[in-house]
Amino acid sequence: MVVECIPDYKQIEKWAALALEYGLNFEYNDFFNPMVLDNTNHLNEIIRSYERIGRDTSDDTMHGAFYDITVNSMDPLIKNASDKRVRQCMDIAERLKVRGVVFHTNYLTDFKSVPYRDGWVAGNTEYWDKICSEYKGIQVYLENMFDDTPELLRRVAENLKDVTNFGVCLDLAHAFLSKIDLKEWVDELSPYVKHIHINDNDKQQDLHLPVGSGQMDWSILGSEKLFASSPSVLIEVSGKEKLIKSIDYLKGINFL
Repeated sequence: MVVECIPDYKQIEKWAALALEYGLNFEYNDFFNPMVLDNTNHLNEIIRSYERIGRDTSDDTMHGAFYDITVNSMDPLIKNASDKRVRQCMDIAERLKVRGVVFHTNYLTDFKSVPYRDGWVAGNTEYWDKICSEYKGIQVYLENMFDDTPELLRRVAENLKDVTNFGVCLDLAHAFLSKIDLKEWVDELSPYVKHIHINDNDKQQDLHLPVGSGQMDWSILGSEKLFASSPSVLIEVSGKEKLIKSIDYLKGINFL
């Protein structure tokens, strides 16, 4: 199983050593920031920092842009801006030679309208099909953000089930914040899950606590269904201390 951590490019040698010690890969979290995407010098500086250590990145991933991204927007200005950000991230992924990029669903959960929800599914299906066809060497993982149910993400994944470089990133902490039981999220999405994010919270806010430090029931990691498609797993916490605390907990429950 591929297990990942979030590196700090400013201390990349230390993070490379840590990854080697624990057998971890990377998920780069620098490139969802629009301030980075629009600052070519800073962007290239970060990329050079990662390239400098000369590690194999073929099993790494990166997090794509998600602030205000609405790829199915009815407003052409917003849709075009969203498409620009997605393509910037996909181009960076090609430069870094990573396996895949994570993007968010970003739909309006309080918009209780069947036409909106059906339109969201249709628009996202069409858009991500196009992106996957244009960037065939990069996996696209669509992640549940604060989705109220797994329904819409499942419908998109079903529509794209024959697109080999598309899959679901199931963020268990985000799912835990919904009113739907984690088991139901797994039951609905498991055929399409290629990547998983794990961290902990208090079921009130997305706190990104170390795994085992909040209120989540981590027995879910024992689900054979969840891992049926051999997804990779990101321990989505920042800093060495939270990472090691998470790793110790995961070893304690025989996950690692």
